[in-house]
Amino acid sequence: VQLQASGGGSVQPGDSLRLSCEASGRTLSRYSMSWFRQAPGMEREFVAAIRRSGSGGATYYSEEVKGRFTISRDSAKNVLYLQMNSLKFEDTAVYYCGLAERHKVGLMTRPGDYNYWGQGTEVTVSS
Repeated sequence: VQLQASGGGSVQPGDSLRLSCEASGRTLSRYSMSWFRQAPGMEREFVAAIRRSGSGGATYYSEEVKGRFTISRDSAKNVLYLQMNSLKFEDTAVYYCGLAERHKVGLMTRPGDYNYWGQGTEVTVSS
């Protein structure tokens, strides 16, 4: 399995970015997927997740990004997205996409819930 994250960049507060995570070796819709982020000196933290299609495809978010970020996937392109709006300074981090081979009942918000990771794409929010 290979996950390739892209779309990061340097933006100003209030701007938007869309991150992409292209997958090879797996059909994304069959797996629960996520976005995590890691700021310098901090632990990797949960941002958003989308359940596998077979479990309804529901999405859920951390409180810090709820209402501003949207996770989605394009099954035809086999790509996971994270639309980030109204970006804040505190959103600065390296963003990672994750794939969980095993589905779990309940929220999958821990890094250990995911088996495969993309290489990360850096988002910097500054004025």
